[in-house]
Amino acid sequence: MTTPNLRAIVESLLFVADGPLTLDRLCTVLEEYERDLVRAVLAELVAEYEAEGRGIALVQVAGGFQLRTRPEHADYIRRLRRGRVAKFSQSALETLAIIAYRQPVTRAEVEYLRGVDVGGVLKSLLEKKLIRILGKKDIPGKPLIYGTTKEFMSTFGLKDLASLPSLREVHELADDPTSGEQAPLPLDAGVAD
Repeated sequence: MTTPNLRAIVESLLFVADGPLTLDRLCTVLEEYERDLVRAVLAELVAEYEAEGRGIALVQVAGGFQLRTRPEHADYIRRLRRGRVAKFSQSALETLAIIAYRQPVTRAEVEYLRGVDVGGVLKSLLEKKLIRILGKKDIPGKPLIYGTTKEFMSTFGLKDLASLPSLREVHELADDPTSGEQAPLPLDAGVAD
């Protein structure tokens, strides 16, 4: 069992954080507490939010912990935030998927797979901080290479890149005749505030 004071402090930090907080970051802020104690508090809070069925949950995304709304309340949250729902074009989603699964990847490689120019889409994804430039590929012309960001993982509710569905799972979902409706993006369900 942990001290109630530490639980309250951790909960406060998670509430005001503008993104997921890693265990390392929490331990840096809470330097007077042992790492194992901070980890225990996080585990207790995750279990407590889950057990009590609250409107928010403490989830592990993008390598850290974040308070998020429950997916089953997504319709109500959308009503409240009507004008602020993140939308992605088909070309942006395709480009983002290629980068996520093939990273590090060059613009030419993405264009080869998509069959169209992706310059504008890459610029848009960079502006939204969903992808970043990882460096330059060591080939003639030294093209830029791209990869996803923590913002990408946070936006799509991923703990890490291993949380991405396998390509086999994606194909099975696409071939499933019962999935006639397009599934909502995790962003709609996990609005963090």
